[in-house]
Amino acid sequence: MKKHILCLGDSNTHGYCADPADCADRGDRFSEAERWTCRLQAALGEDYLVLEEGLSGRTTVFQDPLYEGLDALHYLWPCLKSHEPLSLLIIMLGTNDVKQRMGGASAFAISLGMRRLIQKAQTTDCWGTGKPNILIIAPLPIDKRVEQSPVAQEMGQGAVEKSRELPAQLKRVAAENEVHFLDASELGLAFNQIDFMHLTRDSHARLAQALAEKVRELV
Repeated sequence: MKKHILCLGDSNTHGYCADPADCADRGDRFSEAERWTCRLQAALGEDYLVLEEGLSGRTTVFQDPLYEGLDALHYLWPCLKSHEPLSLLIIMLGTNDVKQRMGGASAFAISLGMRRLIQKAQTTDCWGTGKPNILIIAPLPIDKRVEQSPVAQEMGQGAVEKSRELPAQLKRVAAENEVHFLDASELGLAFNQIDFMHLTRDSHARLAQALAEKVRELV
């Protein structure tokens, strides 16, 4: 059987493209040749199966008052069981948690949400004959220019500051729970120049390249 690599995330895992000029299909989602998950699959080769579980708007544990089913907590168990046996779970979440309508949760509170996901995944029987193997990716902090973008009201006040504080909090939680950690801000990634919070096509390629090396180390 191939090594199952499950990628759980939000719109930056789903491949949302806010700038049609940056997308080969001129649409609002990067193609299978562009998304980091698909590029990761190509880089890893036939011994691996990369499983895409990206959903726009997804949070760690916070329920969006406007749209149902967006918290990863309630989806995690069936998701893990659907794709078992897993060799590696990659989680890149936290950007949507900083929205003002999520109860104004601090970066620390968001990290506690990630802790719940980690601990739930660690105790779910989905790892076959192996041990739990989890990689947490701290999302690239939102660019301050989002405050003058079309999604400014969607994000609300305080989102930029909390997203900047989040990597350090997620790093702490990863260490405390003995899981792997990667900071996206150290990979040379960039956002589009429209909403300043979604990765460019080039950044999808860079993320895939970095993860290909990381996955081979961990699996």
